[in-house]
Amino acid sequence: MANLKRKIDKFLINWKSEKTRKPLIIKGARQTGKTTSIEKFGRENYKSFIEINFVSMPEYKTIFKDGYTVDNIIKNISLHNSDFEFIPNDTLIFFDEMQEYSDTATSLKFFSIDGRFDVICSGSLMGINYEEIHSNSVGYKEDYVMRSLDFEEFLWAKGYKDEQIEDLYTCMKEVKPLTETQYTVMMNHFNDYIITGGMPEVVSMFIDNKTFSGVLNKQKTLLTDYEEDITKYAGGLDKSKILDAYKKIKIFLGNDNKKFQVTKLKDGARNREYVGVIDWLDRAGIVNISYSLDHLELPLKVNYNPDNYRLYFGDTGLLIGSLDEESQKDLRNNQNFGTYKGALYENIVAEMLTKVGFDLYFYRDEQNKIEMDFIIRDEKNIIPIEVKASDNPTYSLNKLIEEKQYKNIKYGIKLCNKNIGFNGKFYTFPYFMTFFLKRFLNDEFNKKIK
Repeated sequence: MANLKRKIDKFLINWKSEKTRKPLIIKGARQTGKTTSIEKFGRENYKSFIEINFVSMPEYKTIFKDGYTVDNIIKNISLHNSDFEFIPNDTLIFFDEMQEYSDTATSLKFFSIDGRFDVICSGSLMGINYEEIHSNSVGYKEDYVMRSLDFEEFLWAKGYKDEQIEDLYTCMKEVKPLTETQYTVMMNHFNDYIITGGMPEVVSMFIDNKTFSGVLNKQKTLLTDYEEDITKYAGGLDKSKILDAYKKIKIFLGNDNKKFQVTKLKDGARNREYVGVIDWLDRAGIVNISYSLDHLELPLKVNYNPDNYRLYFGDTGLLIGSLDEESQKDLRNNQNFGTYKGALYENIVAEMLTKVGFDLYFYRDEQNKIEMDFIIRDEKNIIPIEVKASDNPTYSLNKLIEEKQYKNIKYGIKLCNKNIGFNGKFYTFPYFMTFFLKRFLNDEFNKKIK
C-alpha cells in the first residue's frame, strides 16, 4: 500500500513544537486516513506511543471510572497493559474511535492542566457528538479537520515534488499560461483524481496498480460502510430519512438548478419531518453544503438563505462510485466528464474550495437571469466563480462584474478546461488550480487591491 504524504503531517510536527500545546482532536469523515497519520506521527516522534482503540479494545472503557486525574487514568491504563511506558514529556497517548467512549472528552481538561503527556483523540464524525465534546473540554483542546486527499496531496502520491507544484503556482500568480506539457499532464492527472477521489485506500490502490482496476469496488465498499454507519450512529434521528437524503444527492445534482429539495425526496415528504437530517450529514463530514445568497453584499454569512441549498459529496470519487454502471463505464473508458450536466465539475470545485477553507455559497437572482455557481470573498471583495464544463459564453459572470449595483464585485474567476488568462474582468484558470485559490487571492489582494 502506497505511503501517502498528508498535510496533517506538517501540522502535527508544528503542534508538537508548541510549548503550550493542548490535547488535539482530529475530526473527519471515516476512512480519510486519520488513524494512519496519527500512528505514523506517534511512532516517529515519541519514545513512547500508546494507542487505545475503543472499538477493538473495549476493555479500556473503564479507565475513567475512578475519576479524571491523570495519575488515576494512567494507573487504570497500566492495569490493562503493564508494558505501556509513560515517559513525561516524551509520550503520546492516542485515543482512537472516541465516539465509542465520549467520556474521553472530559479527560482532556485534566491532561491539558497536567501537561506531562501529549494526547490526540480521533474517531468517526458520524458517531461523535462534537457539541457535547466541545462543552466538556472547551478551552482545553485544539481541533483539526481532516478530509480526503486534496489534489496537491494526490500529486505528492504520484511522486511530484514541491518545487514542481510551486512552478504551477508561479504561473498562476504571474497570470502566465502553463506550457502545453504542464497543462496536458496536469489535466490528465486531474481527470484521474476526479475518478479516484481522495479516499486514501482508493488512491493507494490506484497508485500501486497504475490502473482503475478495483477502484469502483473499493468506492462502493466505502459507500456501503457510510450507509452502515448512518444506521449505527443516527442517534435520535430517523435513520431511513438520513439514508434517503444521502442516496438522493446525486439525483438533485443531475437537475439543472441542483437545488436539494426535501419535498421531492418522496411523495408527501415535508421539511419539518427532516429537521436535523441535513445538519447531521454535514456534521458527519460526508457532504458539503452550499447556501443560496439572497443579496450579494458583505458579509456573506448574514445574507444567505438556510432553506435554499445544494448538497455536494465530500469526495467526488464517491459521487462517481454512486452512479449507475453505464455512467461508470463512460467516465472510466471515455473520460466524458461533461455529462451529468456539469455536476462532476461543480462537485469537485465545491470539494476543493472546502478543503482550502472557503464556505460555499451560490447566487441566482429573482428573475433567474443571473446564476453563479460559487461566491467567495477576499478581505474586501466578493468574487463570483463560474464553473464551466465547456468554454461557453459567461453572461452571468460579465453581468455581475459590469453592473454597478454589485459594488463589492471588482473581478471574477472562471474555472474550465482552459489555460491561465485575464481579460480585464475575470481570471480564467484550469479546474485543477482551484486548490491554489486561497493563496492566490491573498497575493492578489496584497498586490493590487490593498
